[in-house]
Amino acid sequence: MKVAVLGAAGGIGQALSLLLKTQLPAGSELSLYDVAPVVPGVAVDLSHIPTAVKVTGHGKDDLAEALTGCDIVLIPAGVPRKPGMDRSDLFNINAGIVKALVEGIADNCPDACTCIITNPVNTTVAIAAETLKAKGVYNKNKLFGVTTLDVIRAETFVADLKGLDPANTHVPVIGGHSGTTILPLLSQVEGVEFSDDEVASLTTRIQNAGTEVVEAKAGGGSATLSMGQAAARFCLSLVAAMQGDNVVEYTYVQTDDSDDAAFFSHPVRLGANGVEEILPYGELSAFEQKAKDDMLEGLRGDIKIGVEFVNG
Repeated sequence: MKVAVLGAAGGIGQALSLLLKTQLPAGSELSLYDVAPVVPGVAVDLSHIPTAVKVTGHGKDDLAEALTGCDIVLIPAGVPRKPGMDRSDLFNINAGIVKALVEGIADNCPDACTCIITNPVNTTVAIAAETLKAKGVYNKNKLFGVTTLDVIRAETFVADLKGLDPANTHVPVIGGHSGTTILPLLSQVEGVEFSDDEVASLTTRIQNAGTEVVEAKAGGGSATLSMGQAAARFCLSLVAAMQGDNVVEYTYVQTDDSDDAAFFSHPVRLGANGVEEILPYGELSAFEQKAKDDMLEGLRGDIKIGVEFVNG
């Protein structure tokens, strides 16, 4: 497996690269790209860790070299949220970064699975899709918005509240990846009952968890370590699936479902070709159904912004 991390010198990129260096299968190659001049140093630093994963570092003029031959490309590149910023405030800066990097993927490894981490994911995934379409290489089964952070937060918060082992706590999270578009399906958590108040407060906490981190870091950054772990989990699931394991993850993909939005986070069976099957997310409680109905217009609007950014 050759895996590229685009934006490898950033907070998410370094955490993600560290986890992949220690957990990718032996014989894999980890290709690190960033416009920041420290990326060769990050690669050398990681290369001293004794695992059979080869690490290479690529500066701003070496995108083609970083991407050639890749099976999976992860994109955490972009600017992070600062206090008072909404995810949509990031849009104009990060949209251009994602478009340029995805053009590089189209030119150098069009068959790779592309995993978008750069916020706002609701919109940047649509930008990636339209960019790949413009290059004539779009495969909806190989484009993912990484929403795993919402899942791991939901698992952590539910386990904390109910005294469960978080490693064995499974919480489905559907929808998008910002604010009220994040919809944890607490009614589907097995073996646990929640009061109406618990459902309302937990749902709000999961939706606003990113802000919790931004505020706690007091202007010093956003969620980098937990996002790095979430992205590594998704990448390693994809690697396992491409090698024949039966793996289901929640991820933001093109659904072709007119009842929801053009892109929507679903349980997805992963496989050698990326998305093998988009699975149904099951029956919703009345609270969840209302929350979904209320957020759909906003999510569709986010997607439309991405389409229009590329197509004018």
